[in-house]
Amino acid sequence: MLENPRSPRVRAVAKLAKRSAREETGLFLLEGPQAVREAISCRPESIVDLFATPTAMERHPDLRQDAETAGLEVEFATEPVIEAMADTVTPQGIIAVARQFPASLRNILAEGPKLIAICEEVRDPGNLGTIIRAADAAGADAVVLTGRTVDPYNPKVVRATTGSLFHIPISRGGDLEAAVTAIRAAGLRVVAADVKGADLLAARAAGELALPTAWLFGNEARGLEDGALELADAALRLPIYGSAESLNLATAASVCLYESAFAQRS
Repeated sequence: MLENPRSPRVRAVAKLAKRSAREETGLFLLEGPQAVREAISCRPESIVDLFATPTAMERHPDLRQDAETAGLEVEFATEPVIEAMADTVTPQGIIAVARQFPASLRNILAEGPKLIAICEEVRDPGNLGTIIRAADAAGADAVVLTGRTVDPYNPKVVRATTGSLFHIPISRGGDLEAAVTAIRAAGLRVVAADVKGADLLAARAAGELALPTAWLFGNEARGLEDGALELADAALRLPIYGSAESLNLATAASVCLYESAFAQRS
């Protein structure tokens, strides 16, 4: 039983909330039963440590069984220890430390993808996590992060994916122009989501959304820079029927990805 919230081991786990510690160690933090359950199910080999309070294990006996089946040992800890490790204000009593597993763009494209989400300069962790989750739900083949997009292993991003981080390949840290060039060479059409673009409904009627597509999404506040827009094969906008000034980035991205998913499966 881990009992000292100030022990070096506990502090090392807590430091993973910071990007510098994640980059130095190649590890990241998982909080809550859902995220840990998905990690055990999809990538048990990535888990380095698994901590839980006895009460949390009583609430989630299936998780303990899954851990044992995967050959993982659950180390018990007190609630103050879990609170010291956690990034959230009210942790759920279960925390894991896992190895990062970024995918290479080359390997993604070698699989012949039909639908990709590209995130250029997306800075809000909640937005990125929701886009990853939406891409997973829409059956996209990958998410590609370019420029200064937020780290996908940021604890807030991880929580917002609700486990989808473990379901879909994610490439990060690349240059947008190089990524677009490679994606286009793999046979995908690059479509920017932009308020100055053409009408999405017209593109849908013309059958354009049924083509292999890489949607390009930009920064929450600025959108896509002119140079980024010029890299795309087309730009499309979502119609606004009410009085809203605009749509949240993650909401717009979800609609765009599902429009392509519907078209490609119809």
